[in-house]
Amino acid sequence: METELKAAQHPLDKFAHCPVCGSEHFAVATVKSKRCADCGFELFMNPSASVAVFIRNDEGRLLFVVRGCEPAKGTLDLPGGFTDIGETVEEAVRREVMEETGLQVASMRYLFSLPNKYLYSGLLIPTMDLFFECRVDDLSGLHAADDAAACRWLKPSEVRACEIGLDSIRRGTMRYVGELL
Repeated sequence: METELKAAQHPLDKFAHCPVCGSEHFAVATVKSKRCADCGFELFMNPSASVAVFIRNDEGRLLFVVRGCEPAKGTLDLPGGFTDIGETVEEAVRREVMEETGLQVASMRYLFSLPNKYLYSGLLIPTMDLFFECRVDDLSGLHAADDAAACRWLKPSEVRACEIGLDSIRRGTMRYVGELL
């Protein structure tokens, strides 16, 4: 995964021409933007919002999903994903949990955020991962779906950083688990 990250392009590298006027004079202005020397248009690449959810059962075990797709296929992850256009992060939490686990979120509490880079189609997409702790009243419908290959419950003491495939999810989980232990 680390080799793939180093080989990945910055998302702005895909834009050789100005998307407004088509000029070839479209150059890096800042670490997060390119500007057209001809028409003045500036394209910014800001982080995409993503959510990650901690759910615990009555025994205090944490719910993880096993990633069914790249990047980091086969590793542990938290239920979650990208917010959609026009969607609040709270709506994204509910939707992503339902899509990946079949569970309905009863309540949620925002915890913290972490910046991340998400490798997708050879591009490093900057993300801002928002972590939530959620309560689910009925766990009977739990099943892996969408891009989750499996669901696993782990005691906080069983969580191993090396089994979590995405950097911010690993850092966020270890922070959360550290507060539980």
